[in-house]
Amino acid sequence: MTAAPPALSAAREAFLGLVAAVRPELHRYCARLTGSVIEGEDIVQETLAKALYALSQTNEVPALRPWLFRIAHNTALDFLKRHATKYRDAEIEVEELVAVDDKPDPLVVRAALARFLTLPLSQRSAVILKDVLGHSLEETAETMGTSVMAVKAALSRGRAKLLERAGAGERAEPATHAELERYAALFNARDWDGLRALVGDDCELDLVSKSQRRGAQVGVYFTNYAKQDVALRVVRLEGRLAFAAYVAGSSAPAYFILLEFDGGRVRAIRDFRYVPYIAAEAEFELVEVR
Repeated sequence: MTAAPPALSAAREAFLGLVAAVRPELHRYCARLTGSVIEGEDIVQETLAKALYALSQTNEVPALRPWLFRIAHNTALDFLKRHATKYRDAEIEVEELVAVDDKPDPLVVRAALARFLTLPLSQRSAVILKDVLGHSLEETAETMGTSVMAVKAALSRGRAKLLERAGAGERAEPATHAELERYAALFNARDWDGLRALVGDDCELDLVSKSQRRGAQVGVYFTNYAKQDVALRVVRLEGRLAFAAYVAGSSAPAYFILLEFDGGRVRAIRDFRYVPYIAAEAEFELVEVR
């Protein structure tokens, strides 16, 4: 894997510093649109890549927060259209609009990620932006590319549907995954050589928002973890098995790690250590290691 030129790497780091404060909010929006903290981060990553490229083509920096939300909104729409089961929309009949309370309903704010997928997309966006993220009606309309009146209509109907369906829903059942359990046991025993032996020769490592490595370079990943007091536990995250990473002294996971196996060896690692805001949004439960 070829390293990026120093100037490009420096520009990327400067840009990531510039957008650091708004990233968790972007993720909250995208995660609820897709019903997944993982897919939400995929959209955030694509959003930032598009924004960085756009900035390289202009001498003027737009108002950062609304601009990034507009890019994220459009990127999420493209994603959802590619996954048609998550994309539903409906015509908004604004003439039926009644007065909309400007204060968010606490039950709506606490709704589970998957619950938002029951709403048509326009209602989903309006409720997330206004009630979950606290945007104004005008900001919400700008992000969605619509009118304040249309936002009010979508907001009224979306709130009503969410509250009607609160408490319903199902969770996918996990499958047993002995390889994950073995990996966690080696990691927690600090058996780095054992882990390196478990990793495939062409393993791909994605330290999300930080770097990517492949093959022999993945070994450095474990060298760095040898300096950290982190333990892994197997969890069910959005219907799939994953690892929750616990920093010493904490009862809550700091971040998550996804693994893929091929023929009993690790073929891909996706580590979310550098985007810890995902842990605050994730819906997971511990799976007992046998």
